[in-house]
Amino acid sequence: MDSAILPTSVKRSTPNEDKGHREDAVKPWDRSPQRRRYLGAAIAGLGLVASLLAAGPAAATPDPGDAPHSERVTKDQTADAKAAIENGDIPGVDEIVHSDNVSHVTNIPKQDLKGTNSDLAFQGKYAFAGNYDGFVIYDISRPKTPKIVSQVLCPGAQNDVSVSGDLLFLSTDSSRSDNSCNSTTQPATEKSSWEGMKVFDISDKRNPTYVAAVETSCGSHTHTLVPERRNVYIYVSSYAPSATFPDCQPPHDGISVIKVPRYAPEKAAVIDFPVLFPDGGNPGAPTNPGVSQTTGCHDLTTFPKLKLAAGACMGDGVLLDIADPAKPRVIDRVEDNVNFAFWHSATFNERGTKVVFTDELGGGGAATCNAQVGPDRGADGIYDIVGKGDKRKLVFKSYYKIPRYQADTENCVAHNGSLIPAKGRDIMVQAWYQGGVSVWDFTDSAHPQEIGYFERGPISTDSMVGGGAWSAYYYNGYIYSNDIAKGFDVLRIDDRRTDSARSVRLHELNVQTQPDYR
Repeated sequence: MDSAILPTSVKRSTPNEDKGHREDAVKPWDRSPQRRRYLGAAIAGLGLVASLLAAGPAAATPDPGDAPHSERVTKDQTADAKAAIENGDIPGVDEIVHSDNVSHVTNIPKQDLKGTNSDLAFQGKYAFAGNYDGFVIYDISRPKTPKIVSQVLCPGAQNDVSVSGDLLFLSTDSSRSDNSCNSTTQPATEKSSWEGMKVFDISDKRNPTYVAAVETSCGSHTHTLVPERRNVYIYVSSYAPSATFPDCQPPHDGISVIKVPRYAPEKAAVIDFPVLFPDGGNPGAPTNPGVSQTTGCHDLTTFPKLKLAAGACMGDGVLLDIADPAKPRVIDRVEDNVNFAFWHSATFNERGTKVVFTDELGGGGAATCNAQVGPDRGADGIYDIVGKGDKRKLVFKSYYKIPRYQADTENCVAHNGSLIPAKGRDIMVQAWYQGGVSVWDFTDSAHPQEIGYFERGPISTDSMVGGGAWSAYYYNGYIYSNDIAKGFDVLRIDDRRTDSARSVRLHELNVQTQPDYR
């Protein structure tokens, strides 16, 4: 289980210089025909999105591959992207723009880990950043000048990361030759292949130690913690079984539950596999064209204070009772077979009376923030929780999507975000890949609106190159974003609607384990 601690004496970046900002009060869905022509027309029947929607999202692998990919686009799409830049409709290649209330504090480019940047977790003065090649620990005690503390080489996509006390948990959802950090890729059709959870001791942030590994059915695409005083329970989300995969056999209609004793993490083990979909869940196509078949879950968010969890499970959204963390139980289940293609993640509001579900249309690898796709697909779905106890129901209220078109060479769709704990309001910051970072208010569930943003222009106007913000989370006064290609960004929002959040100080934050901000 040896892991490699990489040197930190490499040259660090200087803060990126913001090249400008732009205010945009008019939603793109209401903009002029000229804007629609530049950013929407060329994809009709020709481009990546058109083929994606015809094939259905199940044909795409949710979340990017092992490295930012590149695909050629049509000549018309390239011309449209360049024209949109020239006309000021979108920022130039790599140009930074933002609303007046958001500032770009700094950026640290990738150092020794060159893979895809993924999720983030926080503890005290540290940020923990996942990368398909391992993870990085940053000292963020001075947010304007973060410093790399250590870089751990341990390949295994997605390397979804969370922390609790002296333990760090890392998801592996790529079939590996063994459970070591020296493993290589190996087909899932081979019985000896390994996927699952890795556990590190991070009591010494400069020298994390790999202490345990737990194999789980179909690996661990993401994971979610339910921490207790003596034990940490982990809900492992994975999906896409196959009769040809010895360790990932259908049906796969639930989640793995791991129990990790805090003082003996080497004894970590799977204790149950609760079935959440006894009827098999959403059948997907052809019954529901364009919708992913439910064969497991993509991500769960727990709210330990309220003994609740919300699950984004491919073709289904679920609300769960976790009074017994070892045995999560479904209270309600919803589907959206009109506008949701792939239920990706979930976020409760501060009082636990709402859930925001995201739809990752196109698996994070397509251009879906344009007129052709529209405002209701590849978006967030806002649901109110009504009723009490086992009679609680998820009631749909509205969709939210960023009100800025992106080029047809920019992968853009709803992705990972967190609450900004502003007093008396429901406000969220969220990553949208190359759509950047959006701060939006859903206090009125039926009428959400963006109040701030940050984004870069397209990586390329000639190719669809995977990149952009994977996660964007608010922690102790700042917004931290892990950009797939550009590295670690620090942002700040100064707005009367969010200023009250600065008084909320957390010692630890795993966004998929919702804290009691109050």
